[in-house]
Amino acid sequence: MDKGIYVLVFKNPACTVQVGALGTVAFRRGWHIYAGSALGSGGLARLSRHVSLSQAKDKRPKWHVDVLSCSDLFELRYTVHALTGDRLECRLAEELGGASVPSFGCSDCRCPSHLFSRKKNPHDEIISAFNRLGLVAVTTTIMSRDGSKGII
Repeated sequence: MDKGIYVLVFKNPACTVQVGALGTVAFRRGWHIYAGSALGSGGLARLSRHVSLSQAKDKRPKWHVDVLSCSDLFELRYTVHALTGDRLECRLAEELGGASVPSFGCSDCRCPSHLFSRKKNPHDEIISAFNRLGLVAVTTTIMSRDGSKGII
């Protein structure tokens, strides 16, 4: 199974959502970027799980980001991933930086967050972050809830 790192990119309205032990979290309107690792036994198949959760009717969140995937307020618009066997998830989060949701998705590391917000579509910024890490990024668009497909 291919291994690597990835980001999930959500679009959402301003809202508040209950996120496990983090409690009630206020989210800005716009775009949210989650940086994740797919170095475990399932590798990049983890991306399929995230996409499935965002489209499933019977949703059972396990991790912080699953709460967003399961929420009707957050729409998974696209993913970006790269093949690597190196632990670059935290470096990717650092490269993305900026406005973030404190302690989100980083209980297993020392990062301040793995979820970042933007006012505009961050696709070009994400590709640049992967490039700075020396990785070739692959973007996969997700069919939106209204049936359209695309990154915008």
